[in-house]
Amino acid sequence: MSAFGTQEQTEDVRTLFGQSAAIFAAFTGPAHAVETANPAFLATIGEDRTHLDPLLDEVYRTGEPSTGRDVRAVLGTGPHAREAFFDLNCEPRRDAAGDVAGVTVIGVETTQVKHAQRLMAEHRALLEQIARQAPLTEVLDGMARCIEELAPEEVLVSVLLAEPDGLHLRHGAAPSLPAFYNEAIDGIATGEGVGSCGTAAHRREPVIVTDIATDPFWNDFRHLAGQAGLGACWSTPILARDGGLLGTFAMYHRTARAPQDTDLALISVFAGTAALAIERHHTEQAKQAAEARLAEAMRAEQELRADAEQRATAAAELAAQLRAAAAEQAATPHPEHCQLGGRPGCTAAAEVKVADSWGDSAWGCAAHVEEALIHVRSVYIASEELGGLAAYRNR
Repeated sequence: MSAFGTQEQTEDVRTLFGQSAAIFAAFTGPAHAVETANPAFLATIGEDRTHLDPLLDEVYRTGEPSTGRDVRAVLGTGPHAREAFFDLNCEPRRDAAGDVAGVTVIGVETTQVKHAQRLMAEHRALLEQIARQAPLTEVLDGMARCIEELAPEEVLVSVLLAEPDGLHLRHGAAPSLPAFYNEAIDGIATGEGVGSCGTAAHRREPVIVTDIATDPFWNDFRHLAGQAGLGACWSTPILARDGGLLGTFAMYHRTARAPQDTDLALISVFAGTAALAIERHHTEQAKQAAEARLAEAMRAEQELRADAEQRATAAAELAAQLRAAAAEQAATPHPEHCQLGGRPGCTAAAEVKVADSWGDSAWGCAAHVEEALIHVRSVYIASEELGGLAAYRNR
């Protein structure tokens, strides 16, 4: 299996990076005048050969072929400038006398290959973060920054997370969007016409808004987008394996712009990665919640067991005290029957004498004495005559 997991993701990577076209050019003389060149050479390198001249000079001077690997060049100027890399083979061209008359260059642009290698490395690093259960915010923030760096044009990435009811979206990651913008859209509802992300979440399908200034989906957010300097927003729902909504993945642009195939492939690759990270996070949260409930249940069980053991110990101690008191008081003159039965009376034999702090006392059977000792705080086993516990008998 590839680093991108599925066949569909692998196809997205192929779409993203495609095939590099070969370039060819023949130069004449020490000034390296272009004698002939194919369209690929003219489209990429063109007349600006600053990065190529050192190789041409060396081959023309030495008459020996030379190879350049990942030769860096900056193509274009101003906002349209881009970094490019080439693998080049330079061969000397000789005249009839055998002298070097020029140089032939055959090569291929490796920019896409280098970008693919970097994408694979970045994607692998994200998967490793997910595998070691790094915090979700860390994974999503890293993913957003990675896409912003890999994209050929300026892009601002945002990930919103769906609440459990699927009716609202919360901030997940958006490292390059203004803080006021992130705060304003945190908690937006999912629904038709609620910007790009709210609509994509509601429809469960991508929503491509190429011009925020005119699209009706942005009627309620157009002023906010203008303050943030946003011109386009392409949003894709992040879906779980069962089709449930996990969130949205959005790519913003400063100007009105429609996506190319490479943009859509990039979105597809990283939307799948975001889904994996969010599902893993949800699984870990559910696991932690279950572990917390189990720990609480075990703690409650331990407390109940400890309480039951304490009660059993107290009951055994009380029963021992009653037996000891009955044995000690057996020879003391006392009523024949229990005096603690209240108005209904009790016909059981009187065995133990109890008293209270007011001086009342009475004789009772073991059961009624135990009841009195447990439920009446001031009652204790008496060791001398103290009267009659009238208040307790008449309760």
